[in-house]
Amino acid sequence: MTGQDPLIRLADELGHLGRRLEAVGLELRNVGTAVPTKDSAATVAARVAAARSAAAQAETAPAEAAPHASEQTGPTAQGASQQSASQQSAGQQGAGQQSASQQGATQQKGAGQQGAQRGPSTPAYGQQAAFAQPNPARPNPAQHPAQPNPAQPNPAQPNPAQPNPTQANPVRPNPAQPDAAWHGWHGPPPPQQAPWAAHPVTPQPQGPSLFDRLSQPGAGSKLLAWVGGAVTLLGVVLLLILAVQRGYLGPLPRVVGGAVLGAALVGIALRLHRSETSRTGAFAVAATGFAVLYLDVVAATSIYSYLPEGGGLAAGLVVAAAGLLLAMRWDSAAFAIGVVGACAVCAPILTEGFTPLLVAFLLVLKLAASPIHLKRDWPSLAVTAGVPPLLATILTIGRTDDPRVLSGVALLAAVVGVAAAVLTVRVRPGDVTALGLAVGSPMPALLTTVVLDKYWAAGLAGVIAVMMLALWAVGRRDLPTAFTAGVGGVGVFALFVSTAIVLEGSTRAAIVLAEALVLAFLARQLRSRGPLIGSVVFGAFGFVMTVEDAVPPRLLLQQPWRLVSDGALVAGLLTALVLGLLAIALPWAAVRLDVLGRHPLPWIGIGLVVLYAAAGVVLCGALLVSQSVTGFVFGHSIVTVSWTVAALVLLVRGIDVRSLRVAGLVLVGAAVAKLLLFDLARLDGIARVIAFIGAGLVLLTAGTRYAKLVATRRISAN
Repeated sequence: MTGQDPLIRLADELGHLGRRLEAVGLELRNVGTAVPTKDSAATVAARVAAARSAAAQAETAPAEAAPHASEQTGPTAQGASQQSASQQSAGQQGAGQQSASQQGATQQKGAGQQGAQRGPSTPAYGQQAAFAQPNPARPNPAQHPAQPNPAQPNPAQPNPAQPNPTQANPVRPNPAQPDAAWHGWHGPPPPQQAPWAAHPVTPQPQGPSLFDRLSQPGAGSKLLAWVGGAVTLLGVVLLLILAVQRGYLGPLPRVVGGAVLGAALVGIALRLHRSETSRTGAFAVAATGFAVLYLDVVAATSIYSYLPEGGGLAAGLVVAAAGLLLAMRWDSAAFAIGVVGACAVCAPILTEGFTPLLVAFLLVLKLAASPIHLKRDWPSLAVTAGVPPLLATILTIGRTDDPRVLSGVALLAAVVGVAAAVLTVRVRPGDVTALGLAVGSPMPALLTTVVLDKYWAAGLAGVIAVMMLALWAVGRRDLPTAFTAGVGGVGVFALFVSTAIVLEGSTRAAIVLAEALVLAFLARQLRSRGPLIGSVVFGAFGFVMTVEDAVPPRLLLQQPWRLVSDGALVAGLLTALVLGLLAIALPWAAVRLDVLGRHPLPWIGIGLVVLYAAAGVVLCGALLVSQSVTGFVFGHSIVTVSWTVAALVLLVRGIDVRSLRVAGLVLVGAAVAKLLLFDLARLDGIARVIAFIGAGLVLLTAGTRYAKLVATRRISAN
C-alpha cells in the first residue's frame, strides 16, 4: 500500500458520506413539502429520527469501502486523487512543513468531523456531486505514485472534491424537483399552487315572494293603513254621489264637509309623523286627506259648478302639488303614488265619465308630479301620473262634437307628456320611463284624427310631426340615442298620417315618395340611420300606393279601353319619376352608411323597381300624347329601346366592374325577353317593326362597340 492509499480511502469515504447526506436531504425535503395529510406528529418525528440515524451511520462507515473504490474505473480514481491533493494542499497551507502521510491522516480526521457537522448545510454539495464533471486538463497524482505530491497552495479558491457521476449506485435526483442541498441553502421550496378553477357564478338573489312580504314585521300594519285609507276615500265619493241623488244636505255643506274632512286627515297625518312608530300610518292618512281635497275640488267644479273650469284646475293643481311636495319631503314614494293613483281612479266617477274636463284634471296631476319625478327617481310615480291622461284621451274620442276642444285636449296631453319626458331624460339619461312617455304621449292625439274633420285631423297630426321632428333635430347631439330615435320615429309617423289625411287620389303616392326621397338625402347628409329607416318605411308605403292607384300594372300591360284624365296621367308620371329617383337615392345612402352589402337579392329588387318606374314614366308620357292604341304601342317600343340603351351603358361602365357588367347583361336579357314575349304579341304593324329593328340595331352596335372596348383594354393591359 503506497502513501496515496489513505487519501484514496478518504476521498471515497467523503463521496459516500455526500451521497448519504443527499439522501437525507431528499427525505427531509419530501417530508417538508408533502401535501398535508392525516399523519400524526409521531409519524413525522419518526421520519426525522430515521433520517438522523442514517446520517450517523454514514459518518461511522467502515474503512473497508476503500478497496471497492480502488477497483473503480480511471475517472473515479482520478476524481478522488484530485480531491485528496486539494485537501493536502489546504493542510500544508495551515499546518506548515509536514509529511504527506501525516497530512493525509490529519486531513482524514478533520474532514470526517467537518462532514458530520456541516454535511446538511454544506452549500450545494449534493448538487456538485450530481452535476460536476472531472477536469481533464489537470494532472492526476494517482497516475505517478513514485513522485511525491508537491504542495500547491491556493488560498483564494480551494478545490473541493468532485466525485464522478458514473460511480456505482449513485443517488439520482428527481428531475421534476430541485436538489435537496439547494433547498438547504435557499430555504424551503415554494408551495405548490392548486390548479386553476373557474370562478363560480353567483346566482342572482330572487326577490321576496308575496307571502314573504306579508309575513314581514310591520306588513300587517301597512296593509291595514292603506286599505283603511282607500275605504275612507271611497266612502267620501259615495257620500258626494248619494248626497246628490238622495238630497242629503245642501250643495254647499257637501263641499265644505269634504274640505273639512280632507284638512282634518292631513292635520292628523302631520301629528302622527312626529312619532317614529306612527309614520306608516301617517303616510296613508296624508294620502287619503289630499285625495279627499282634490276630489272635493273636482266635485265643486264638475257637479256643483261652484268653481269655473279654469279656477277648478288651478285649485286642483295647488292641492296636488302640496301633497306631492309633502311626499317628497317625507321621502315616501308610496305617499306620492297613493295621492296620484287615488285621484286618477276616483275622478271619472265625479265627472260622470270620460270628458275633456276629466282629461284636464288628469293632466293637472301630471303637471304636479313632473317636478317631483325630476327630484326623485320614482319610476312608478311617472307611470301612475303619465298613463291615465293618455287612456282618458283615447276614451274621450267620440264623446264630444267640438273639434277644437278635442284637438286642444289631445295636443295639451302630448305637449305635457313630451316636455316631462325631455326634462326627465336630461336629469337621468338612462330612465326608461322617459322614453315610454315621449313615444306614448303623442299617440292619443294621432288617434284623435280618426274622429276629426279632414283639415282638423291633418293640422293636429302636422303639429305633432313638427314638434317631434324639431325635438329630434335639436336633441340629436345632446339627448340619448334611443330617446332621439324614438322621438324621430314618432315624428315621421305623424308626418305620414298628416300626408295621408290631407291628400287624396294618385297625388298621395307622389307626396309620400317625395318625403321618402327627402329622408334619404337627410340620412346621407347627417350620416344617421334614423332618417334612413324612415325613408325605407315611407318608400314601402309609397310603392304600395303607386302600384294600387297611381301607376297600376294594368296601365303598363293592357291597352287603354277607357280614357284616363290628364291629371291622373300627370300624377302617374310624377309618381313614377319620384319612385325611380328614390330607387336610386335610397341604396346610395344605404351604401354610404354601410347598411347595404353586396348580396344580390336587394340589388335585384332595386333594379326591378327602377325598370317599373322607367316604364311608368314612358307609358304615362306616351298616353298623354295619345290615349289610343298608337300611344300605348309607341310607348312600349320606347321602353324596349330604352332598356337596351341602359344595358349598353352598364356594359360600357362595367368593363372593370363586374357587378355593373353582370347587371348590364341581365338587362339585355330582360330587353330581349320583353321583345319576344310581349312586344311580338301586343304590338302591331309598324310599331312591331320599329321595336325589333331598333332593339336589334342597338344590340348590334352595343356588341360591336363593347367587343372593341374589351380588345383595346386587353391590348393596353398587355
